[in-house]
Amino acid sequence: MAISPFVEIDATQKLDPFKGVKKIPLEEYFTSGHRTCQGCESALVMKMMVKAAGPRTIVLGSTGCMYVANTTYYSTSWVVPWMHTQLGSSGSAGLGAAAALKAQMRKGKMKKEPINVIAFCGDGGGADMGLGAISASLTHPDYNFLILLYDNESYANTDIQLSGSTPYGAHTTFSPPGKMKRIMHHRWKKNTAGMLAAGHPECKYVATVCMSYGLLGMNCIRKALEIGGPTFVHSLDPCPKGWDYDPYISHELGELAVTTGIWPLYEVENHTLRLLGKTKEIAEGRYVRQPVRDYLMKQGRFAHFTKDDIDYFQSKVDEMWQKWLIPGVIPMMKDVEGDKPPAE
Repeated sequence: MAISPFVEIDATQKLDPFKGVKKIPLEEYFTSGHRTCQGCESALVMKMMVKAAGPRTIVLGSTGCMYVANTTYYSTSWVVPWMHTQLGSSGSAGLGAAAALKAQMRKGKMKKEPINVIAFCGDGGGADMGLGAISASLTHPDYNFLILLYDNESYANTDIQLSGSTPYGAHTTFSPPGKMKRIMHHRWKKNTAGMLAAGHPECKYVATVCMSYGLLGMNCIRKALEIGGPTFVHSLDPCPKGWDYDPYISHELGELAVTTGIWPLYEVENHTLRLLGKTKEIAEGRYVRQPVRDYLMKQGRFAHFTKDDIDYFQSKVDEMWQKWLIPGVIPMMKDVEGDKPPAE
């Protein structure tokens, strides 16, 4: 991808991919003392995110589960510099921090060195309220920062309200099933990563991850931080409280979201799509996609589903795989080329 001569891209850290779990460093930069729920996958995302980034990192956390649970009066679990930002401001905070660092280094007030800037947000703060700020920030190629959206598919911090990322039919405090109307929420999950990948030509890296596949997720974060410019990573995070399941199976549910095809893993690097991990194996016929029932029926938020509801959910996932795979990204390629897009 050619870079405009008018854009100055400062050096980023050299972050080679981890070749295996034994190559992951032992140092922790998100430690004990947080107050997340038992089985919280979002806490795992924070731990692996900053471990992948390393110590020369600034983390900006917008209001949400990972702000409230990770800060107590005068204490925090973050070892690296951390700052709380407002609910819809992850894009603004990431861009502003990267710009401030660049200005301080240019003026000689700071040592000139690559420093990672990561702004994280939940699906309420990122896929809904903060989407405009994220979109705006991804149009600024001369600043290096990563926005990570941890997606537990509800406004979990304020008692499990419906968000734009809530899946079809799920029971939330805003969409309880009733006698008159069993399915209160009848919209499909917002495709935030696909939308941002398709609509932001200056953004060189967008990826979807799930930390049930931790090594893959960490390497996506390292690539996002190394490639330069603004980047975006969308993580699916099983939530025991919001999804109503035994915390013991958090890791299993993350895997099932991928192996059932509900949550495809992919990266769009310099506008080139690559399927990742189990998603790639499914697309190439090396792994059989599992029925969505295996995923849905392990969660209390879908306990009201009938066989027809499950069949409808399955049909929508099948349609996604047969026609698009990643709605909002692949259809444009398919319409132009007239062929099924390659897995890589």
